[in-house]
Amino acid sequence: MPASSIRVLFAFENPLPSAEADAEVFLTTARYLAPALGRAALHVPVRPGQSEELSVSLAMPVIGAWAPLKPAILRHFACGATLVWRRAFRQAEIVYTRNLWVAWMAIHFGRFVVFDHYRPWPDQIPPLQPWLRRLMTHRRFLLNICHSQYTLEKYRALSVPEGKLVCIHNGFEPARMARPLPVGEAKRLLGIPPERKTVVYTGRINRRKGLELVLQAARALPDLQFLLVGSYGDGPIEAEARDLPNVTIVPWQAEEALARYIHAADVLLIPPSSRPLLTFGSTVLPLKVFLYLAAGRPILAGNTPDLRDVLRDGENALLCPPDDVAALVDGLTRLTQDTALAARLVEGARKDSRSLTWAARAERIARAMAARLDDPVVTPPGGWTRRERADWRRRSLGWLRHVLRSGNPVLPPR
Repeated sequence: MPASSIRVLFAFENPLPSAEADAEVFLTTARYLAPALGRAALHVPVRPGQSEELSVSLAMPVIGAWAPLKPAILRHFACGATLVWRRAFRQAEIVYTRNLWVAWMAIHFGRFVVFDHYRPWPDQIPPLQPWLRRLMTHRRFLLNICHSQYTLEKYRALSVPEGKLVCIHNGFEPARMARPLPVGEAKRLLGIPPERKTVVYTGRINRRKGLELVLQAARALPDLQFLLVGSYGDGPIEAEARDLPNVTIVPWQAEEALARYIHAADVLLIPPSSRPLLTFGSTVLPLKVFLYLAAGRPILAGNTPDLRDVLRDGENALLCPPDDVAALVDGLTRLTQDTALAARLVEGARKDSRSLTWAARAERIARAMAARLDDPVVTPPGGWTRRERADWRRRSLGWLRHVLRSGNPVLPPR
């Protein structure tokens, strides 16, 4: 079936507008994917009077969900429970969602489902495994679009059929990097001496991002200027950075201003920490990776399983062992002193970025959806072995102990 004849209802469960990465991924994908489809609409909780404005910006009809904006748990439940009564739901062939509850409701009310999410749920919340397996082996569950091979492998281990799994990386907006500034000019605009070497991080500033490691490196490298861009207030990282003259904390920036900071970088940094993935599970291939690749600046990051999906050591980035301050210091020293190495990494990154745009992502998704509609039935796998059930019980008990001890519902990977 050609994608141009498919009728899709995008279902997003959080209110808009939102600066969260999940909203950016879902809405940008929907905006680029919609023109390739026969019909598209968005179902989302909105404040009064917002539907028309969103319809114009997204170039598709927006249907306000019958759901309260708060509390979040009630909003999520209402989005799924009321979606199936809407005319747009009855007119759609596919419900495209990142919400498991919405996916379950859509399937049981007769619609095909495409699920698009970055989290490896089978590993992070093991008690869900039997239900996830039943959901994703249902004949009307078309695709699980994983944002990384790392996540895909967790569903493969759950015996979700291969035909329902696809890894399609996120992307970036080329227009954001269309007018690059020379590094010296960008520094001048920010009040930084052109000869001063700079290390730039962009993203939320909190303990979940591994920034403590960066502050330790800053103490060891007083000749480098560290710019941490994305502060939302006065938190622990901001407090710890106050006594470091070579660390500047910058509030969250809009797109145009953010590009100026990126172009002022001698090194673009993704903190080489295992904590975002292994402790919190909240970062699997962060969006900044794709923007950094196109920025024309060398990238330093940690050699972690998720980042290795896209970043290759010595080819398009410099990867160092995670949680190792000495390795981070050495990597920053190399990239700020070895111009040949920096230039080689920049060239490799730019080359790879050409296939990692939002438009390219939408094209891949459209092809995958059309192919799966032509062949929607996949034979479910057999039942679990005794060993698999025992492993599930053990993991579920471990998850319960982890929740009771830490209060964090996400179990670190094995």
